[in-house]
Amino acid sequence: MAKSPETEHPVKAFGWAARDPSAHFSTFNFSRRVTGERDVQVKVLYCGVCHSDLHMAKNEWGLTQFPIVPGHEITGMVTEVGSKVEKFKVGDKVGIGGMVGSCRECDQCANDLENYCSKFILTYGARYTDGTVTYGGYSDKIVADEHFVIRWPENLPLDAGAPLLCAGITTYSPLKYYGLDKPGLNIGVVGLGGLGHVAVKFAKAFGSKVTVISTSINKRQEATERLGADSFLVSRDQEAMEAAVGTLDGIIDTVSVSHPLLPLVNLLKPHSHLIMVGAAEKPLEVPMLPLIFGRKSISDSGIGGLKETQEVVDFAAKNNISADIEIISMDYINTAMKRLEKSDVKYRFVIDVANSLKVE
Repeated sequence: MAKSPETEHPVKAFGWAARDPSAHFSTFNFSRRVTGERDVQVKVLYCGVCHSDLHMAKNEWGLTQFPIVPGHEITGMVTEVGSKVEKFKVGDKVGIGGMVGSCRECDQCANDLENYCSKFILTYGARYTDGTVTYGGYSDKIVADEHFVIRWPENLPLDAGAPLLCAGITTYSPLKYYGLDKPGLNIGVVGLGGLGHVAVKFAKAFGSKVTVISTSINKRQEATERLGADSFLVSRDQEAMEAAVGTLDGIIDTVSVSHPLLPLVNLLKPHSHLIMVGAAEKPLEVPMLPLIFGRKSISDSGIGGLKETQEVVDFAAKNNISADIEIISMDYINTAMKRLEKSDVKYRFVIDVANSLKVE
């Protein structure tokens, strides 16, 4: 007979969980494993709220195992280390992103691309090597193998830096991989939400000229004056979109709902990439002829390996980059999810876990 989440491990834990696709969160008693010889136990201080948390809570991708405790933009403090841990000591500030395991043996793992390992393990909602379900950062503590824990730069804030563990690496990685980190390039960023606003910051730090593409003209001032974008396109303005055809060296598309791709493909120069990093819940229609005639491509990218995730937080610390956040309490999460669904946040909710999670 299977044990309950509260008794399957020895260490008591507490958080907030969704128990069905209504995505309503409530308090949840569960348990964590004992800190193994290569493990680090972390007191969760802050946790970002990613749009994928909402997708998972509503089971929009058909992957969810309920009850689910989301959260993969976790920052905190080490409270216990295993006997063979080398990277960390008690009291260190650390981060945990989107994964807590991989096979560590395949070509992807050998090349620091654990996120593309066929056996990678998500921080929440997945099966760990012991067969139990992983639970994320909407909780008081988490245990992870030291390999999947990030050293936290001293001058990077734990709250505004937390979203870099997902939103940051998800946009930084494709900019680097597709060669869009060179000064002087013209880069488009579609959507000015949690991912989009940090994409603008990274592209500007690389020396690019940035065009924000949005359905809402109301974001023009924010994009250009606050975030430093060089230009702004309203995707519904056909005349402006036509005037910008063939002007961009690459586009990072951060939108997580279904939307037309043809107008975006048309903005690209020949031999360029439209890179999708927002996971829409429905299939998108791909226009073939514009791709063929311009040797353009539509590509995808997902988070990054541990080496690159460490790189992104170090780069952010060096260049004074962090997310624009709204700090919330744990008991605000249901309201936050409703607001997130309406894109009513600038630009990332971050839960002040340590100061608001009340253990029952």
